[in-house]
Order: sequence, then structure tokens, then C-alpha cells
Amino acid sequence: MAVEVSYIIITPYSLLKSRTGGIIARLMSRTDLEFIGAQMLAFSREMAQKYADSLRSGAARISPQSGELLANYVMDNFPPREDGRKERALMLLFRGEDACHKLSEITGRLSPYSPRSEQAGETLRDTYADLVEDKENPAVVRYFEPAVMTPPNAEEARIKLEMFAKFAESSPNLIDNSIGSSADDQRTLVIIKPDNWRHPSSRPGNIIDMLSRTGLRIVGCKVHRMSTSDALEFYGSVKDALHGKLASKIGEKAKEKLEQEFKVKLPAESLDKLVEAVGIPFADDQFSQLVEFMSGRRPEECLTQEELTRQNSNAKCLVLIYEGPNAIQKIRSVLGPTDPSKAPAGTVRRDFGSDVMVNTAHASDSPASVEREMKIIRITQNSMAARIREYLTE
Repeated sequence: MAVEVSYIIITPYSLLKSRTGGIIARLMSRTDLEFIGAQMLAFSREMAQKYADSLRSGAARISPQSGELLANYVMDNFPPREDGRKERALMLLFRGEDACHKLSEITGRLSPYSPRSEQAGETLRDTYADLVEDKENPAVVRYFEPAVMTPPNAEEARIKLEMFAKFAESSPNLIDNSIGSSADDQRTLVIIKPDNWRHPSSRPGNIIDMLSRTGLRIVGCKVHRMSTSDALEFYGSVKDALHGKLASKIGEKAKEKLEQEFKVKLPAESLDKLVEAVGIPFADDQFSQLVEFMSGRRPEECLTQEELTRQNSNAKCLVLIYEGPNAIQKIRSVLGPTDPSKAPAGTVRRDFGSDVMVNTAHASDSPASVEREMKIIRITQNSMAARIREYLTE
């Protein structure tokens, strides 16, 4: 089967109701597709009209009624409000064999299955969509919420991807003045780390679902692959901390082991030498392991500047920007302490983390850290449109 690129758009209502994590969990665990891009989009009225027109024309050959229903929904729910507040829609990009069919299958048909059906709840729309028809006239739809949008086939995907590539290229990666925002809001950065993307799993979505309990809004999103240089800059302060906290402990442990092994009492001054000879190299190795975990390469393996700045396909992360009152503290409370073994029950790191290094997610610890970390991961840039262009020109 041909390799295709297709998309899922999580609707503004699904985002508002914090269904993002559940939708992503289903997508990541139920397909073998590669997740290659994500961007939060705030549709202008002109873009909403283009999308609606495309839905009508695309459905004309298959299901005109469905096309009209979706087009009307987009015009009613995607453009900015009258006061200028922006609606948010999250676009997720996937690549793989028969991608359009696989995403259509998991999305499901426009109306939920009847509760009497044995298949109720199987698809995204079974679980999250609603379609209420008039009791007297079933041809009249009183309420409609599709939950997600996806193209039915590769031909429609290409048409709409071309349209979305142009729009995403000209759109900011952070949404300002969104529905519910206020001047007192705070932003924070979350990274869902590479260990969550090694194989198809519901974990990334489950983590987002847990973070949604904060009531914060996602206003920025991107798939990011850290280079070794990025990781060195991002975690630079950790190296000094490891020297200060870990090197001396390892020196003391080395002294204790040597005394036990050789049945000899070493002089006190030998500790400084063991810290230098064993503790510091051990701390440096731990730091190199952290850099490798986040970027896919140990820094000492990178012999050229090109190798340092090269992005590694094995180091995929999802970067999320949350916004709302007291955002930094709220996210860190749900995330839990750095050491998963010390994290309270019900926190992200207690449920999904393995150790201090493989602790599943990162969250900024202060406003200064938010600014510094957003700069390092280049939050104003998003590669989703470039991934679409690569596919369209293949």
C-alpha cells in the first residue's frame, strides 16, 4: 500500500471539554502510523470559509448531506467570536501506509452508533461525537458535534493539506486572545519525553488527560526533535548540579567499597582524589546519558558542529504550552517530583515514570525557565507545514 500523509483536527469543542488526551490516546494506541506533526490553529473567518467550501465540494461525490453538515459546523464553530476571541483547533499529522483509511476507520461515521449496537464506543465519534435529530422530522439535525475532522481518502487529503500548509505557515504557533484567556494568565511549557513515543501506546494521551485536570488551556503545540546541542543547552544547569550532589556521594561510595574489598582504612584525604577520579566521571556520564535520552546522541559522540545540531528521529518529543491562572504550579503539582519513587499517587511521574532520568515529562519551574526553554526549543517555529510540503512534493 502507498505511504500517505493525513490529519486529524480536534475541534474547538473537544479541546474546550478537555477531550484532547482521550482522543490522542486512542489515535496513538490504535494505529501503526507515525505521528509527525502538530499545531494549534486559530481559524480566521476566511480560512474557515475555505475549509467549509472544500468540505462541501469534496463530499459532493460521496455524501452531499454529510458535507453540508460538516461545512455548516465549521462556519458555526471555527471562526473567531464577535469580540475577537479566537477558537482553538488542534491539527495532528500522521504518516504511513493507507493513512487516510486508517484514520477514517478510527474516527468513525458522523453519527454515534446506537447504544444497542455491540460496536458502541469503538470509534472516536462513538465516544465523543453527538448528533441529535428532531423527533418529528429526523431529516432536521438539532445538534451536531463531530469531535474530530479527517479526510475520507488520499485525494481529499492532498487538497486539504495544501490548504492547511499555506495557513499553518502564516499562523503563529502560540494562540493569543483565545476563548477564556485573561490578562492575568500565566504560561508554562511541558515536554512529553521520547520514552513515550518508542512504540504505539496510549501513554502520551493519558498524560495529557491527567494534565487536563488543571483546567488550563493548550495554546501551543509542536512535535520537536532535540538536537544534542539543544539538550546540552536545555539541561546545562543539571551538569553542575550532578557535580555538586552526585560526585561527592560516588566518591564516598568508592572509598567505602575499596576499604571493604581490601580490608584497609584509607586516609581522609583520599576522598578528594576519589571524587575527582570516580565521582566526577560518573556524574559526567549520567549527564551524557540524559543528553542521549533527550536527543538520541551522547555529546562525546558528536565530533562536528553538524552532528551536534542534527535532529535525531529517535528523539521525538511533544511540546505543549499551557495557559491559565497559576499555570506553572498547577502543572508541576499534577506532574509530581523529579524522582518518580517519591511522587504522590495519581501524579504523572508516579504513574508513568521509571527513574529520575526517565521520568516521562518535563515542566518549567519558573517564569524565567519558561522563557529560556521556549527559546531553546524554538516555540515560535513549527515544522508541520514543512512535513506537509515534503509529502506533497514527493
